[in-house]
Amino acid sequence: MQSADWGVLGASDIVPFHGHIADTADLVAELRPFDVIVAMRERTPFTAERIRLLPGLRLLVTTGMANASIDVGAASQAGVTVCGTRGSGAATPELTWALILALVRHVPEEDRRIRAGGWQQTVGFGLHGRTLGVVGLGNIGRRVASVGQAFGMEVLAWSQRLSAAAAAEAGATAVSKDELFATSDVISVHYKLSERSVGLVGPRELGLMKPTAFLVNTSRGPIVDSGALLEALHAGAIAGAGLDVYDEEPLPGGHPLRVAPRTVLTPHLGYVTDDGYRTFYGDAVEDIAAFAAGRPVRVVGAAPG
Repeated sequence: MQSADWGVLGASDIVPFHGHIADTADLVAELRPFDVIVAMRERTPFTAERIRLLPGLRLLVTTGMANASIDVGAASQAGVTVCGTRGSGAATPELTWALILALVRHVPEEDRRIRAGGWQQTVGFGLHGRTLGVVGLGNIGRRVASVGQAFGMEVLAWSQRLSAAAAAEAGATAVSKDELFATSDVISVHYKLSERSVGLVGPRELGLMKPTAFLVNTSRGPIVDSGALLEALHAGAIAGAGLDVYDEEPLPGGHPLRVAPRTVLTPHLGYVTDDGYRTFYGDAVEDIAAFAAGRPVRVVGAAPG
């Protein structure tokens, strides 16, 4: 609530929800009294069923301008306007490099060891002169690539429509998908989730990786086949993985990734920064005020007729 001035709305009933509500019946019971809902990214799906069970809903604001967890078509049919907010292009690349450095320098492991009274036991993996592979060279991927260059890494890139010229403009070399996975020392995934990208990194791609190579995913969980990744980690087929995103979020308590070897795990923190929250919620307040004035802004998809 501190990230924006909600008082300007003059609303008498602004209620924050801090915990994740997974069950549809429980969620609907909590949200039914509200005609405006602000959803944080994709943490709470608003499916056609859930929208149908919220007949009083009139405005659904999502932080960011795209949210795969909202059925925008169903919202439009139900007379619900969906609006978005601006985002921060810097936050996820920063976390990506936090994961990479934590992995290659064994930071969590050595942190636990020194707190237990021990001292250095691991040998770090230097980045200078190594190869960074960027899967998806969009806004986030380009920022990640630029940091790799600052570390003195050679940067390779692949996506389905990436041209050599576009890659070169970002300081990277466009290569085939197989070459990227076979030759990179660190592979970072920055791909939009779609039907075509589910399982984009699967058994074949992981099998191409060097046993000394690391995989980082701060994009979306289903892009990497989690079963194949677990097999690769337990077999020692790759050196490690840094993950901020998962097939199911929050990650279930007994999920095997929680105990997988050579991993650094974070709870989808890619966008979670003070600046990002001020942008998200400041824009959300603007969205609500504009909707109340009959002039909605940043509408996602088709507005209801």
